Amino acid sequence: MKAMVLEQPRMPLVPIERADPLPGEGEIRIRVEACAVCRTDLHVVDGELEHPKLPLVPGHEIVGVIDAVGAGVDHVRLGHRVGVPWLGHACGACAYCRAAAENLCDRPLFTGYTRDGGFATHAVADANFAFDLDSEADPVALAPLLCAGLIGWRSLKRAGSGRRIGLYGFGAAAHIIAQVCLWQGREVYAFTRPGDSAAQRFASNLGVSWVGGSDEGPPVALDAAIIFAPVGSLVPAALRAVRKGGRVVCGGIHMSDIPAMPYSILWEERELVSVANLTRKDAEEFFPVARAASVRTHTVTYPLIRANEALEDLREGRLNGAAVLVP
Repeated sequence: MKAMVLEQPRMPLVPIERADPLPGEGEIRIRVEACAVCRTDLHVVDGELEHPKLPLVPGHEIVGVIDAVGAGVDHVRLGHRVGVPWLGHACGACAYCRAAAENLCDRPLFTGYTRDGGFATHAVADANFAFDLDSEADPVALAPLLCAGLIGWRSLKRAGSGRRIGLYGFGAAAHIIAQVCLWQGREVYAFTRPGDSAAQRFASNLGVSWVGGSDEGPPVALDAAIIFAPVGSLVPAALRAVRKGGRVVCGGIHMSDIPAMPYSILWEERELVSVANLTRKDAEEFFPVARAASVRTHTVTYPLIRANEALEDLREGRLNGAAVLVP
């Protein structure tokens, strides 16, 4: 197989060729059709998420076709298109798994972090953490749903059922979940980097109610806000934007430090919560919603060998929507 490999954090990925991996017990091998590039991949490559498996094939928004199965996996799955997300395995035995909170598992494996991922022509995955996908759909369009979509969905559930939703950081996750919110009849308020006119036009074209910089306040008090940008200074800004009893959800796995802030902006029963990983139940809920809402992902494709360029474009904020590698 061909792959782009991280040998050391804060270094460019290196192209390699090696024998195709073989699936072990309970595993499948996937011929990768597409793998989206997520900000979490950037956190891994940049050393902001510590202790990755090294050397490592990043990538955790994988779409592909099963071309080999290991012991214990039904051969009927051969030839099926599946998606593989960030949570690549949960132990099933710890207190969190037993409480239907496998996203908080004590002994998890994460795709593209503690096990090899999808920046490759082939990938091996736990068969129980590979979701069946539409065989007729465009694999490039599906790929961002595997993390940007799923984490966006989990964040939206945490945000509650309020009508007015603010989205801070209008990238891959926000552009997907904004479409879900609009389909649900909610008002969406989009916050971008100050002065980022391209991102603001992108959000406006999706039909949101208001667009502005993250240094601006919305025209009305919000019921909830979701922060997708990994910027801690957005937390007090979002708390100021939500109404009494409102909620702010931090949707990323990594964020810069939250600055000191006055208690008054948290008071009046405002809440600040985080989202960690995802569960298989999230996928069971989200994919039918995405179909019903006719979610359309906006993507920029790169050949596998240009993975470093895709990461740099994401790092520098040059993307509207999601980058997707195509082997």
